[in-house]
Amino acid sequence: MKLYRVGLIPFACVLLLSACQKGADTESEETDEDEAPPVPVETAAPIRGDIYATYTGTAPIEALAEADVIAKVAGEVRELRVEEGDMVKKDQVLAVLDGDRLRLELSETQARLRKMQRDFERNKELQDKDLISEGDFEKIQYEMEALEASYNLARLELDYTQIRAPIDGVISERYLKLGNTIKAGDPVFRVTGFDPLVAYMFVPEREFREIAAGQPVRIDIDALPGPPVVATVTRVSPVVDANTGTFKITIELRGTEHRIKPGMFGRMSIIYDKHENVLQVPRSAIIETASDTYVYVVEGDVAIRKSVETAFSGEGMVEIASGLTGDENVITVGQLGLKNEARVVVINAPAKEAE
Repeated sequence: MKLYRVGLIPFACVLLLSACQKGADTESEETDEDEAPPVPVETAAPIRGDIYATYTGTAPIEALAEADVIAKVAGEVRELRVEEGDMVKKDQVLAVLDGDRLRLELSETQARLRKMQRDFERNKELQDKDLISEGDFEKIQYEMEALEASYNLARLELDYTQIRAPIDGVISERYLKLGNTIKAGDPVFRVTGFDPLVAYMFVPEREFREIAAGQPVRIDIDALPGPPVVATVTRVSPVVDANTGTFKITIELRGTEHRIKPGMFGRMSIIYDKHENVLQVPRSAIIETASDTYVYVVEGDVAIRKSVETAFSGEGMVEIASGLTGDENVITVGQLGLKNEARVVVINAPAKEAE
């Protein structure tokens, strides 16, 4: 009997010790949970102001007017009066070809025309006196008119030896060199207009009812520091491309003072609606799930979850249509992973002055 009792005592002690240890662990966990440190967060107060509905996209900026200057007559390049980068006006002389042969042809044609004009005057006097037939007089008249046309053509071709700018703009490319002999039809310069510039955007058809001519456009260009450029939607295509599901809009930039160059890329923000004096919070404060949109606000030293309805967004702010009064401080940093009524400490709160 003594041996049997001795075997039971250790077993009972093991069970008792195990239960005691479990109770101690549970008490320790509850104590740790109660003493969890507050979560550091940053907050911001909602503001009121205007907010805009925008459609954004990217597009290259192009010259609306651009022309290749073509030589209209053959000849040797005797003068170059402009270089790449020079601003030019319409009809300004860009280069001069030799015109020796054309000048001689013009002089010859002019001499023949003068002789024919004298013959015409003499025959007119004879025709007035009925000393020449009507048919002979008309023949001389036709010959004189043909010579006048030849003379005008020779004068025009001589004028073509002065190569002129077809539009206002800048010399973007020069294809010829001094002393080159060029043929009629050879390209010699490219002139690019800088005012206006245009950008073509292809917008999804779901935005068709929102975009209209006359709407303002804000353009940010990475290559140009400073404030964005303001432009305008000038044309909206009346049809949607069935292959891409997009429609084309034209944005026109004027008065850029040549700061913007064709070929630069811009981020376009088309403003199509505006809400005035509405409540807004930073975009970082908004948390979205499949079933809810909410923010955390600080009340005392705890975070309270509040469901909100949002509307327009832009420039890092989101319009709050309902759910906030505007007197709250919303959590903008540290809210991810928070639970409702979790203890928090605001680390960007202004420090209290020493008493």
